[in-house]
Amino acid sequence: MPERVYGIRHHGPGSARAVLRALAEQPPDVLLVEGPPEADELLRWIGDARLVPPVALLGYATDDPRQAGYWPFAAFSPEWQAIRWATGHGVPVRFFDLPYAYRVEAGPTGGAGSGGAGLDEEGPGGAGEAEGAGGAAVRPVDPIGELAAAAGYDDPERWWEDVVEHRDTPVFEAVAEAMAAIRAVSPEDPRDLLREAYMRGVLREARRRYDNVAVVCGAWHVPALTAPVPAKADAALLKGRRKGKVTFTWVPWTYGRLASWQGYGAGVRSPGWYHHLFTSPDQVVTRWLVAAAGVLRDEGVPASSAHVIEAVRLAEALATLRGRPLAGLSELTEATRAVLCDGDELRLELVARRLVVGERLGEVPDEVPAVPLARDLDAQQRAVRLRPEATERTLDLDLRRETDLGRSRLLHRLRLLGVDWGEPAADARRGKGTFRETWRLCWRPELSIALVEAGAYGSTVASAASARVGEAARDAGRLADVTPLVEACLLGDLTDAYPAVLDALRTRAALDADVADLMAALPPLARTLRYGDVRGTDLPALRTVTAGLLVRICVGLPAAVGSLSDDAARALRDRIDAVHAATALLGDELRERWLETVSALAARGVHGGSGGGVHDGSGGARPIHGLLAGRLTRLVQDAGRVPSPEVRRRMGLALSVGTPPAQGAQWIEGFLAGRGLLLVHDAALLALVDEWLTGVDGDTFTEVLPLLRRAFGTFAAPERRAIGERVRQGTPGAGPGATAGAPLDHERAARVLPTLSALTGRQIQ
Repeated sequence: MPERVYGIRHHGPGSARAVLRALAEQPPDVLLVEGPPEADELLRWIGDARLVPPVALLGYATDDPRQAGYWPFAAFSPEWQAIRWATGHGVPVRFFDLPYAYRVEAGPTGGAGSGGAGLDEEGPGGAGEAEGAGGAAVRPVDPIGELAAAAGYDDPERWWEDVVEHRDTPVFEAVAEAMAAIRAVSPEDPRDLLREAYMRGVLREARRRYDNVAVVCGAWHVPALTAPVPAKADAALLKGRRKGKVTFTWVPWTYGRLASWQGYGAGVRSPGWYHHLFTSPDQVVTRWLVAAAGVLRDEGVPASSAHVIEAVRLAEALATLRGRPLAGLSELTEATRAVLCDGDELRLELVARRLVVGERLGEVPDEVPAVPLARDLDAQQRAVRLRPEATERTLDLDLRRETDLGRSRLLHRLRLLGVDWGEPAADARRGKGTFRETWRLCWRPELSIALVEAGAYGSTVASAASARVGEAARDAGRLADVTPLVEACLLGDLTDAYPAVLDALRTRAALDADVADLMAALPPLARTLRYGDVRGTDLPALRTVTAGLLVRICVGLPAAVGSLSDDAARALRDRIDAVHAATALLGDELRERWLETVSALAARGVHGGSGGGVHDGSGGARPIHGLLAGRLTRLVQDAGRVPSPEVRRRMGLALSVGTPPAQGAQWIEGFLAGRGLLLVHDAALLALVDEWLTGVDGDTFTEVLPLLRRAFGTFAAPERRAIGERVRQGTPGAGPGATAGAPLDHERAARVLPTLSALTGRQIQ
């Protein structure tokens, strides 16, 4: 008897039900399913209850894992259900698509999923092939979109629901006829022609061995598989094709990645909804809205039984008005918005994310073949009790706990390997103690490819991360490229990588004469030394390198601060701040050496000079930029190296009549950057600033205003208010420039009263 070809929509629950019914009514002797034949050995796992969809077949070039593709399956995928039926009934089943080995050879080196490793990108009408890790091309025509438009629908998904998902009778013949009509007037994709030539060859072989053959494939391919094409023509098309070496395994997948809006051409926009359609035996509308109410209640939003009843009535009424056989997702969405969410789009978005798309992550048995690195990662995840999840969550770690310390090391090691399962939170609570870390975790299916690529460095996470760091250290061309690796070794506890990193650090530090590069390198080294004790790491060799680095900075800094442009001065100011903070983490001897250097430089810059700098005019010293002079003075004052009277003297010189206002503003910006409490508690300093500011003429004030805004804008709001109050009330104990006791010009003050009245909304007299 002739073979039966069931054209389905990939991830279509209606197609899945129809295929199961057809196979039960006419059991075949063999089942051919669209998919990569290299994965035939993995089909037996579909009958294992521990392989929980959504999952995907991952195929990659053995010699170049960057060439990779995915074949995703959900519980409602027709291919998944057909294979489960075959394995449960003892029917031989095999994939019969073009081998993936042909396509990895065709793609350029490093191309992820190139050379035809894209999906059946016709969208809703096609059965999915491989989702290329680098993205997929688009077929010339969208068949479901064409059929929906012909039927007067503006939404292909809604049309498919009405004609397939909400019907009890199979529509294989009608779909095949429609696809044939569309293909007859549409341009052909060369990749499809090649794949279909191979499929027909496998189908001919199956006919010779079995009397009763069943085929499950994308509806788009049905006309090509049933057409009378000579075997010689197919052989000629396939002639000369070369195969690469490929490896396949099962990996977990997510519904979010299955959604078509994620870039997956054969995906669906609402996998969570399709899962509901396939798994709900009855009361589809009611069950969905009950689940939606549950999502809202979990977030503290009241949603009662009365809400659900009214939402069901509204959804069914909308379906009746629109002539639909059953309320679909659009009606349920509108009912949810109006009744359950009170029109709140944020609540509706929550329901859509949890239900319409879904947050499922599949599971794969431990015994499934996988790269050794993936096996070790799974063991590490179990050891620290940190399982991957498809939803983003925040993880707070206390490094004093052994389990949390193990979690931190694992996440840092994975980041070094390019497996960004966890990202350090931007608002991590580093200020609450060195024992705290905050991470944001979210497992994405494409991280499986990153694991395969990282497997080239080692069979365990620790060994692979150590090898990767060692390679980066040897390849580093600058000192700034090496120092982050030292901290990375600490965070990941990669003691085996330290020798290579320290060798590179010594070499680069000896060759680098740029003080700015040396200053950029010091902070991560200081953090490593300081927090190494927290993580139980002893690094005497690193302490020696760091000490030598600081000595070279102290020697070179006096020459580096002279004659700088504004941008260069600002960059060096940031470097100085970073080194100053870093030395607080080092021993007293190194801290003292740094403070001596800063004190000497601060004493050098006390009066105006050329190029926007200030200097004392002695010894031919090059001028220090006002921004740096002010900052250095602030640092030595905070360290208790300069008494307050001397600080006021230096500020007075910087703000004297002989100093251009722009230079004075730069000094203020450097001195006050970041903290304003000094002006709150030191009335004399506040009086100096106030006197200087009130003496600046209008045109000059406009020129220096951006600098002043930058300086005062960094203060906390309470600090700004306190400074404003001190100025308004006068500055007790201040000099002649204080506002206390100054005569009030009542005539001038009266001019602003109408404006103040308009701003405050009440009459001010």
